[in-house]
Amino acid sequence: MTRSVSSTPRRVLFVSYLFPPVGGVGVHRVTKFVKYLPQFGWECSVLTVANPSTPLVDGSLRRDVPVSTNVVQARTLEPGYGLKAAVGAGEVGRSGIVAAAKRRLKGIARRAVNTVLQPDPQILWRPAALREGKRLLREMPHDAIIATGPPFSSLLLGAALAKASKLPLILDYRDEWGISNAYWENKQHSWFSNMIQKRMQYSAVRAADVLLATTPSSAKELEHTAEAAGSRARSRFIYNGFDPDDFGNSSHHAERIDYGNGVEKCRLAFVGTLWNLNPIGPVVDGVLRLIEQRPDLANQLEIVLAGRRTAEQDAELDRLHDSPVKVVRQPFMAHDEAVRLMHDADSLLLLNADKPETHRIINAKTFEYMAARRPIFVVAPRGDLWDVTAGLPGTIQVSPSDPAAVTDGLVKLVERHAAGLQFDARVWDIARFERKRLAQELSQLLEDVVYRHGIYGENVTPSGHAFERKKHPLADSAGDVDLIRQGGMTS
Repeated sequence: MTRSVSSTPRRVLFVSYLFPPVGGVGVHRVTKFVKYLPQFGWECSVLTVANPSTPLVDGSLRRDVPVSTNVVQARTLEPGYGLKAAVGAGEVGRSGIVAAAKRRLKGIARRAVNTVLQPDPQILWRPAALREGKRLLREMPHDAIIATGPPFSSLLLGAALAKASKLPLILDYRDEWGISNAYWENKQHSWFSNMIQKRMQYSAVRAADVLLATTPSSAKELEHTAEAAGSRARSRFIYNGFDPDDFGNSSHHAERIDYGNGVEKCRLAFVGTLWNLNPIGPVVDGVLRLIEQRPDLANQLEIVLAGRRTAEQDAELDRLHDSPVKVVRQPFMAHDEAVRLMHDADSLLLLNADKPETHRIINAKTFEYMAARRPIFVVAPRGDLWDVTAGLPGTIQVSPSDPAAVTDGLVKLVERHAAGLQFDARVWDIARFERKRLAQELSQLLEDVVYRHGIYGENVTPSGHAFERKKHPLADSAGDVDLIRQGGMTS
């Protein structure tokens, strides 16, 4: 027995450990997809964590979640973030027998945790999340699943739910699994752990219909991953982006914030986390050369850094202590505050380390920098980031391995500010990076995935005709609702 449902939107389940009120750049991608997908015929459910073990909270992002979103929370067995941080990196630069002993003990604890909790501590979320996810899929018909990582245990969870429900699966790689394992602080994976995680990733990839990346080069790398795993999954990319709604508040144009150095200096601002993939060292080297060669310009420069920093990165900044360049260190800012800082800056700093794989990375904040319509100072190896920022008004692009080029870029930046040079905000051609447009791209990908996956009956067409939905594998004998749907499929 079936019943007809007319003009019912399709529904996608996002499996995302990171979701509001958790803060940080990793939250924005899913949140904005959830905000805009309903405009393109896709309602959203989100399976997320009830008690996140994360360092950042930003309640302002809740306003982007539509009331139609079905948010299901499951508890994790992880300890609080404070305990995890206690065994993380620390004691850097401290000497003495006690400090050395603490470092050794922390190292042992980290290695033990990394060996037992594969692929990450968030695997302790899996038992409750799998149970709640299956319950949700039994009680409410869905048409596809998108699992986003990191944490990469979410990809494994998405694969398990897709296998159980027979729904098509998209694995959304906000970061590449291999790059994250190679460079994240506190991971320190052994060959044994890397072997286990390779098998885990291949298992998830074989369950997927699409591997979704955030850059063109990363998508090509995921093609190789799928081939190595023996998976038929296709590789696609959808950029991160910006939401014009976040940049239309008139308060962003209020009086410039004074961080104790006046408001007339050339302000170079960085928003985000400083760590070994986004290192400040190359900029510090360039600034020291600037101080030596052009002290008159160095005195006009202010560098504002907002966000988390590892101890190593703070140590790099300490090299500028008592220098004529004013360095302002701010903690993590809620998104509204971060946008205000972007508008306040004369130029916005992007950083990527000069590593073999980093040419594939486009920092998520890149697109919000664009939306602020401020010149961007790019210190990164040539690659996708250079390509996407090339031609933007006032852009300066330099290699982190060339201190002289960094200094020359800083000279250009400060001299431009001293001359009062401004760039016309109307000439920024960035509409293709708006979150709404990117959500439309995802909706089209979802339509294609559902059609190719064949979860509907023989009458499905990509042209908008009625189609019959097969009975959900997780439904019980009384759960055969919504078995016939009518909707629009786009080619």
